[in-house]
Amino acid sequence: MLGNGSNINPPKRKEPEEDWMTTFADMTTLMLCFFVMLASISKVDTVLFEQVKAGVAKGIGNRNSETPVENLRQEMQEVLKSLKVEDQVGIGTDTQGVTLEMATGSFFAPGSAEFGPEAGPILGKISATLAADRYIGFQVEVQGHTDDTPIHTPQYPSNWELSAGRASAVVRYFLQAGIEPSRMKAVGLADTSPKVPNRGPNGEALVQNQEINRRVVVRIYPR
Repeated sequence: MLGNGSNINPPKRKEPEEDWMTTFADMTTLMLCFFVMLASISKVDTVLFEQVKAGVAKGIGNRNSETPVENLRQEMQEVLKSLKVEDQVGIGTDTQGVTLEMATGSFFAPGSAEFGPEAGPILGKISATLAADRYIGFQVEVQGHTDDTPIHTPQYPSNWELSAGRASAVVRYFLQAGIEPSRMKAVGLADTSPKVPNRGPNGEALVQNQEINRRVVVRIYPR
């Protein structure tokens, strides 16, 4: 029996084993490598990424995040609204940036890459916005599209030349408005990327659909 003055050493606490941390660290490293590999082989959806980043920033301390693509879309929308040409130029987004879709009937004469009288004011406002310093980091790709009606003229032996000529005409206008050549690209796609079928089930021409397919698309996305 121990006396009141005896010293009793308390039992030592057993330290918890932390071997699991090594396994957890290995797993985390492997997951990181996996996602890096996915990012390297995947095509980043710039618009979605910007929206997610802005949402996260707002959720953490109500912070603001830069949204250059959305800013450009809103500014272009205001430009088209001020010109009252929403029925001639449609605006939207794809996975990389902003798209402007121009009905060629409002910009070019049939079978021609020469601008009509309505084209100047519209292209002038668009090019002025794209030439602004705040959008100097954006690439501008102009795509020309036709319907499947064949064309055989000395200047345009096929729809390839016609679509490329119209895309080049828009790029040339932008160049004269002060947009750097290194930012731009002209692409002629002829009738290879229709939005809607050019022909019905019996091969008959769908006139309204063909009109929809005749277009110039300006794609604007961060470089």
